[in-house]
Amino acid sequence: MSPAEIAIWAASHVWTGDEVDCVTALMLKIIDGKCKMNGTDKAAAATLYDALGSQSATRAGQRLDPALHALIAATRHSTDEAGRMKVYEERVMAEIRISRPVMKGFKSLLREAGVFGSGEEPID
Repeated sequence: MSPAEIAIWAASHVWTGDEVDCVTALMLKIIDGKCKMNGTDKAAAATLYDALGSQSATRAGQRLDPALHALIAATRHSTDEAGRMKVYEERVMAEIRISRPVMKGFKSLLREAGVFGSGEEPID
């Protein structure tokens, strides 16, 4: 999917709190450098996160603190070590709070929708 198609999909999708948490956790993993997705899927995840961010009413997650969005914004393009350590800590906590079946189900949803690739390469 192109970035524009991802934005359209995100706008039309009815987001659950768990799904908001999952896309937030993916951004934390990308920033932390622990995401195993290929470059195309990382870019798609970032586009999805940005598209979701424009929908403030649907941005509330179920388990993760909404303040993480400010941390992501502050550290996304930064090389500040203190910020990266905070992202690391929050990523670890997000992975504890979101069960593996929930995250796997979210990634499967994105593959089925065409947001992510076929799954031939790791998307963890």
